Amino acid sequence: MERYELRKRRDIDNELTAHLLATRGITEEKDVESFLSPDYDAHTHDPFLMKDMDIAVKRFLEAVEKKERIVIYSDFDADGIPGGALFYDFLKKIGYENFVNYIPHRNDEGYGFHLEAIEEFAKDGTHLIITIDVGIVANEEVQKANDLGMDVIITDHHEPNGELPVAVAVLDPKRLDCEYPFKELCGSGVAYKFIQAILTTRDFGLKKGMEKWWLDLVGLATLSDMVPLVGENRIFAHYGLMVLRKTPRPAFLQMCKGLKINKATVSEDDIGFLITPRINAASRMGHPDDAFKLLVAENEVEAGVQFKHLSKINDERKALVASLVRKVHAKIKKRETLGSVIVAGDPDWKPSVLGLVANKLAEEHNKPVFLWGREGEGDLKGSCRSDGSVSLIDVMNGTADSFTHYGGHKMAAGFAVDQEHIHTLEEKLCLSCDTLNQSASEREPEWIDAELSLQDINPRLFAVVSKLSPFGVGNPKPVFMFKNITPTNIKLFGAGKNHLELQFGSIRSIGFFMTQDSFEKIPEIGKPLTLIANLEESFFAGRKERRLRIIDCM
Repeated sequence: MERYELRKRRDIDNELTAHLLATRGITEEKDVESFLSPDYDAHTHDPFLMKDMDIAVKRFLEAVEKKERIVIYSDFDADGIPGGALFYDFLKKIGYENFVNYIPHRNDEGYGFHLEAIEEFAKDGTHLIITIDVGIVANEEVQKANDLGMDVIITDHHEPNGELPVAVAVLDPKRLDCEYPFKELCGSGVAYKFIQAILTTRDFGLKKGMEKWWLDLVGLATLSDMVPLVGENRIFAHYGLMVLRKTPRPAFLQMCKGLKINKATVSEDDIGFLITPRINAASRMGHPDDAFKLLVAENEVEAGVQFKHLSKINDERKALVASLVRKVHAKIKKRETLGSVIVAGDPDWKPSVLGLVANKLAEEHNKPVFLWGREGEGDLKGSCRSDGSVSLIDVMNGTADSFTHYGGHKMAAGFAVDQEHIHTLEEKLCLSCDTLNQSASEREPEWIDAELSLQDINPRLFAVVSKLSPFGVGNPKPVFMFKNITPTNIKLFGAGKNHLELQFGSIRSIGFFMTQDSFEKIPEIGKPLTLIANLEESFFAGRKERRLRIIDCM
C-alpha cells in the first residue's frame, strides 16, 4: 500500500492511475491504453472467431429466407431478459414477423431449457429455436427438439458440462474447442456477437453500425450479470452506459424518471442498485414477461404502466426477502458451529428469491451459502452465492452426485436436489470446499489500494478514479484508507433510520444499511478512527455530491 499526498505533487494523476491499474494487473503499455481509452472498433473481436458462428448465421438466414417460425428462448434474469429484448428489437428492425419470445416461468418451470415448452413449440409449427443465456447443458432437451423436427441454435456463456448438446450450432466462448479470444461474455453479449455476425453477412438495408444502439441492453446485461468488467465486457459496459445516456428507449426514459436517475449521468451503480433489481424482481415474483414487456415497450405511456407494475412487484420482493433473511438467521443461530459452507432450507421457502437472501448471508458470514426451498411437488430447488473465496461450480463438482441439476457461475449459481440427499448436503459441500483448500476462513483481507488524507479529496482525485470506471466484478472500485480522522457528527438517516452518516468536517461519508454497531471500532464524535472507504459521486434527484462510501471503521 502506498501513501499519496495529492495536494503536494503535480505528477500524482499519472502516478496514482498507474498504481491503481497495477493493483488490477494492468501494467503493459498496450493494456493500459486499451483500458483507459476503450475503443469499440479496436477492442471488440470478430464474431466469426467464435466456434460454430458461420453455421449459426447460415441457419438463421435460411430461416429468414423461408419465413420459418422462430422461437427466441431466453433465461428469466437480468441477462437473459435483455438478451431476449435485443433479439426482439433486431428481428423487428429487419422486418421479420414470424417469431415469438419465450421466457420460462421461474417458479412453475425453473431454470433451463424445458421439454414441455419444446413440445408446445413443435405443436405451434416452430422450425428454429434460438436460446439466449441458457442451453449449454440441455442435451436431452435439444435432442427432443431434433426428434420433433426443430433445429436449435444455442447461445450461452455458462460452463459446459461434458458432451455438448447436438444442436445445429453451439455459440459459447467457454466451450473447450472455441478459440474466441475473450471467454467471459455474458449471455446477452454472446447473443449480440451473433447479431453482429448476421449483419456482417447481410445488412438487411440497415445503416452501418445500427446495432450499436442496442448496446443499452447489452450494457445492462453485462453490468447485471456478475461477469468481469475487463476486455470486451469493459467495452460493452462503457459504450452501454454511453448509449443509455442518449437512448430514446421508452423503458429507460421511464425508469430514469421514476427512480430519479439523471439519464445524462447514469452509472453502473444506478444499474446495479436501482434498475437490475426491478428486472430481476419480475421473475423472482413469478412475472418474467413483465420485465420483457417493459424493455420492448414502444411508447412512454406503455413503459410507464409496466415500470409502475415492476416497482410494486419489487416492493413485494423486498418484503419477502427481509422475512426470509430473519428466518435463515433464526436457523443459523441454533447451530453451535458453522462449517466452511452454510446450507439452510425449508420446503415452504420460495426458491426464486433465495439468491438474494444467500447473497446477504455470504457477505455477512464471508463464506459460501446454499439455500433451498420447494415450489410445487418436485425436487427441492435453491440458489447459492459465494463470498469470492471459492468457485461454487468447483464446490458442486466435488459432490455432483448430490444434485439432480446445477449450473451457473463462480459467484452465483442454482441447483436442484432430491429429498434423499438434502440431509447430507451441507456435510458434503463443506468437505468439497475444504478439499479445494479455498475455504472462507482462508480469505485474504480486504485489499486497500492506497492511503490518503481528507485533504486529498478534491475534484482531481475523483477525476483520477473515474478513469477506471465502470466498476464491477474484475474491476472493483478503488479502496482507500484514511488514518487518524475524527468524526464531527454522526447520524442515522432514511425512512427506517437504517443508514449511517459520518461527517468529517466538510467531508460526508455514508454507509447504507449500517449503524455504529456494524464495526469493531464503534465511531464516536471527537474520537479518531481509521476509515476504509470508496469514493462516490451521487447524482440522486439531480443533485451532484462527492462523498465517501464507508466500507469499515478501524
